[in-house]
Amino acid sequence: MITLTVDNLTPGMIVASPIVTKRGQTISKPGEKLTPQLIAKLSFYKIDVVTVEGQASAPVDTDVVAAKPKPVENKDNSQNKKTEPEKPKPSEKPREESRVSDQITYTQRLKQSSHFQKFQSDYALNIANLKEHFNSIIAGGNADCCTDLLEQCEALFKSKTTLELFDMLSNMRNLEDPIYSHSLNVGLIARSIGKWLHLSKNDLNTLTLAGLLHDIGKTQIPEEILNKPGKYTDEEFATMKTHPLLGKKILNGKGFDSRILAATLQHHERSDGSGYPRGLMEDEIDDFAAIIAIADVYDAMTSARAHRDPLCSFQVINQFEKDGLNKYHTKYVLTFLEHMANTYNNSRIMLNTAKTGRVVYINKSDLSRPVIQLDSGDIINLSDNKHKDLYIKSIL
Repeated sequence: MITLTVDNLTPGMIVASPIVTKRGQTISKPGEKLTPQLIAKLSFYKIDVVTVEGQASAPVDTDVVAAKPKPVENKDNSQNKKTEPEKPKPSEKPREESRVSDQITYTQRLKQSSHFQKFQSDYALNIANLKEHFNSIIAGGNADCCTDLLEQCEALFKSKTTLELFDMLSNMRNLEDPIYSHSLNVGLIARSIGKWLHLSKNDLNTLTLAGLLHDIGKTQIPEEILNKPGKYTDEEFATMKTHPLLGKKILNGKGFDSRILAATLQHHERSDGSGYPRGLMEDEIDDFAAIIAIADVYDAMTSARAHRDPLCSFQVINQFEKDGLNKYHTKYVLTFLEHMANTYNNSRIMLNTAKTGRVVYINKSDLSRPVIQLDSGDIINLSDNKHKDLYIKSIL
């Protein structure tokens, strides 16, 4: 057996020991063959090292080995044909496999780039600052203490285009500080929605701060409930559902804009009356609360959970299209979905069949099912009934 860092893993290696996350979730069992998708999953869960079958030698890329003939030392050409294959032509490698492998390499390079590391550093500073402000507000601090918090978040937002921002956030999941990373993400996503709605600068800042503070009430929930990996009992869920009330209580009387208080209290309310804590209907829900609700759900769906992997943006759009028009403010959810879909137009994707391609056209009446050009050159319209079993599984 040999222990390797995740960056040195290659598809085809066999897992020798169970791979478990810091929260106890089993990612892979002994005997399982590593695939590009599994290696990406390990990186997502911040798994540092993996034990695989084999002898302790320097890791090699099987594709590179195949491309470099070994010196011939004997006259048995039949053996040399097995160990000394000619360098394969690009067309000889399955196109889908090549694209996925290239993408994993690109993702690893991205995470090691100075561009990503700068964002990661700024993101970490925002998280630390957010923690300090939560503690300060809980201890009695007022809205005036949040000026620098908002400025840092605004600077982080400005540092990227919309596509870059969402791509970076997908690689910045902090599983050890879920309240704060989620709150920062919601603040950034809400600010994007506010920009798409052409809000004024003051309203944009208020909306961003509402996103940053919307879950402050979760700091009052017992950790054994907050961090429970499995499904809540009815009693535990009832406790979790108190966090909007607890959050408003913390912020109340400290000079915060009324829309921030409303967003803290109402971000789990739904337009059809199915939300909590008060079961409000659409016309009873504050506009900023309605926007924060969308950002909150999007970030939750694109984050890993104990019972499922994170969903890609097109899968989330599909979920919103199924029931979101009833549960969320119509104007805001339609604005969000249309811009999110267009953000990923021309992006490389992988279907549930593992075939890869590129988004070439967004169907406005069916945003989660665009027109795809496969790497083979074939064009398929996912909104056609004959392709109803196909869907976008991941964005590459």
